[in-house]
Amino acid sequence: MMHAPLRIIYAGTPEFAVPSLAARIAAGHRVAAVYTQPDRPAGRGRKLTASPVKALALAHGIPVYQPVNFRSEEALAELEAIGCDLMIVAAYGLILPRRVLAAPRIGCINVHASLLPRWRGAAPIQRALMAGDAETGITIMGMEAGLDTGPMFLKRATSIAPDDTGGTLHDRLATLGAEALMAALPGIAEGSLQPEPQDAALANYAAKLAKEEAAIDWTRPAVELDRQIRAFNPWPVAQTALQGETLRLWHSCIAMDTPAGEAPPGRVIAAGKAGIDVATGAGVLRLLQLQLPGKKPQTAREFLNAHSMDDLTLG
Repeated sequence: MMHAPLRIIYAGTPEFAVPSLAARIAAGHRVAAVYTQPDRPAGRGRKLTASPVKALALAHGIPVYQPVNFRSEEALAELEAIGCDLMIVAAYGLILPRRVLAAPRIGCINVHASLLPRWRGAAPIQRALMAGDAETGITIMGMEAGLDTGPMFLKRATSIAPDDTGGTLHDRLATLGAEALMAALPGIAEGSLQPEPQDAALANYAAKLAKEEAAIDWTRPAVELDRQIRAFNPWPVAQTALQGETLRLWHSCIAMDTPAGEAPPGRVIAAGKAGIDVATGAGVLRLLQLQLPGKKPQTAREFLNAHSMDDLTLG
């Protein structure tokens, strides 16, 4: 039995939300409108720049709406007047009030970058990395007034590799999100895919990342610092101090072959082709890629060609 294409509103802003919108367009669903954050200043010239989702929508001739919020009657009435079957939300960045959630015939669903209820909130990808989770994934969930509390239609998991960063995991989950959405939509549209409620007792809050979290505390264990460096790549990038300058840390690993001995946390205890080994509160962290102000990121070997790290203490 053939079903009429769904009339969809899509709400998303950053690169994470692009593959899911692209998949909807390719599948022939009618995207009646796209909602995205207002243009923001970007780059050195601070020029107003469209979001990645807006750019894709305009390339396909889809009407774009960019309300600052949904507190005004005008913004609410405008959305309701579009008239849609379903609203798909992926990293939109605005809280949706009950009136918006109630506007679509079927409701609103969210492409969430966590195996709910594990991580609810703004930064589930980075929080999963920092916590040392073995896996993460995508949940297609029904939206309700609570923060990521809605029922779950479908999950897709992916293992977290020892060298995964916030960036690599983001890109993989963005693609996985589009695949999961494609798989879930027919059942959601027909009402044959029954959602399962979340167990709130298993939920953790994935707070938005703050620049202040980027500072490395060398008294913490090496395994935790490695997770922090990987989670904060590409933003806000972990950092420490080197002789009064900010040293950004892009890549690292645990130095299993270097004993810390009696070195205090933050002390460089070895530096060579393999990397720069630093004592921590437990174990040794090997720095693999670093960056000084005004310079490009460098491998440890490139960095050591211009800088001596002997007997230095970081932080």
